[in-house]
Amino acid sequence: MNTPRQPRETRSAGLEPLAVLPVFVPLQDKRAVLAGSNGGAPWKVKLLAAAGARVDVYAAAPSEELRGVSDEIAAGSVTLHERAWTPDDLTGAAFAIGAMEDEAECVAFVAAARAAGAIVNAVDRPHLCDVKFGAIVNRSPLVVGISTEGAAPVFGQTVRARIEAMLPRGFKHWVAAARDWRETVSARFHGFAERRGFWERFTDRAFAEPERAPTQADLDALIGQTEALPLGGAVTLVGAGPGDAELLTLKALRALRNADVILYDDLVAPEILDYARREARTMLVGKTGHGPSCRQDDINALMVSLAKSGKQVVRLKSGDPLVFGRAGEEIEACRQAGIPCAVVPGVTAAQGAAASIGVSLTHRDAARRLQYVTGHDRRGALPEDLNWGALADPSVTTVVYMPKRTLRTLLERAVREGLAPTTPALVTFNATRPNQAVVRGSAADLADRIEAAGLEGPAILMVGEALGRDKVALPLPETAAASR
Repeated sequence: MNTPRQPRETRSAGLEPLAVLPVFVPLQDKRAVLAGSNGGAPWKVKLLAAAGARVDVYAAAPSEELRGVSDEIAAGSVTLHERAWTPDDLTGAAFAIGAMEDEAECVAFVAAARAAGAIVNAVDRPHLCDVKFGAIVNRSPLVVGISTEGAAPVFGQTVRARIEAMLPRGFKHWVAAARDWRETVSARFHGFAERRGFWERFTDRAFAEPERAPTQADLDALIGQTEALPLGGAVTLVGAGPGDAELLTLKALRALRNADVILYDDLVAPEILDYARREARTMLVGKTGHGPSCRQDDINALMVSLAKSGKQVVRLKSGDPLVFGRAGEEIEACRQAGIPCAVVPGVTAAQGAAASIGVSLTHRDAARRLQYVTGHDRRGALPEDLNWGALADPSVTTVVYMPKRTLRTLLERAVREGLAPTTPALVTFNATRPNQAVVRGSAADLADRIEAAGLEGPAILMVGEALGRDKVALPLPETAAASR
């Protein structure tokens, strides 16, 4: 008898170490100073002005490009002083940039700027900088900054170009609307959950129609949709897929972002939890095959209790929650307690395993039916009510979930009931994950091959003629493995 586990709260390990802290500095109507006229000076002046700063430039011998900067700016202001800088020039400066060729002069400028209370950057001298500039994607007021800490500038520029291509220019209109509507939304919706719900729907609409500017009609519609939703807590059963985080659906991502509490099983890949809000509580409710597990009644009670307290609860399950995931019991518990309950389907373990090894579960010449069965009953033994005639049918592909303990018995019985011993069969361990492994054989010898392999992890068994139609199954692509 397995010792029951208790649900327990888990905490993220936190952020990985940062080479630099990304911050954004408001400079609208603030004074900025740039001294010098090296090659990087004109671009830095344009950046300061674009942020709305009043820029004073001090250069005894300015380049022609630096002279022409004031004609190219669309925001802020630029005043060129054709003389050397002095410490008094830094009084009242919020930001200062040293752009001189001489190291000693730059050191003196940095010291004077810091003494005046300014944030300091020195062009091409990272050892003198308080802050450094990175690559920028400008959809202002949406601004993305990219830094490689000077290690790979070309790589950073390439990343910037990729993000530029992904972010429609129209997003700047939506972010500007968010800024203008924030006070109205805060006054209309006093609860945090309601406001978050409004902005979730706002974001969905922005991504659906990024190139048009939002209007008052959009604001009215979003407010109406938010007000129409029932208040209070709710439960959403979410399929996490078989392991690869990239197989999450967009709806699953939205549910994770909206969750106050996430109840998850051991088989959920840890990286999937990274998509949740940082503020969300995560609780391990430990449902594993043939090992210590939290009792289903305890999980149901916890889920209902949290929802009754007003929380948005996500019950995160490996694969699809409706396929051998005890979803029926959890849905019924919510219904009996009067808690709204929704389901977000996920990629099943069978689909993920088949796709990752390049086999088809059906084939018009070999398998016209697909069936999913469980490898054990409540006691952990082979179910007594399996339809052996259906399992022996040569025109069907059978997928067996949780098969490890009963695999040999199941295959031997299926062969006795009429399944051809030569029928192709395989077991996939840790489907879609970096440590995925596959053992292939036939209904007659697969059990021996599994024992010899000595593999661990969640497993899924597939049996059927369709699995042998492709003489060489596709290997797991190296690029796919690396991306995970």
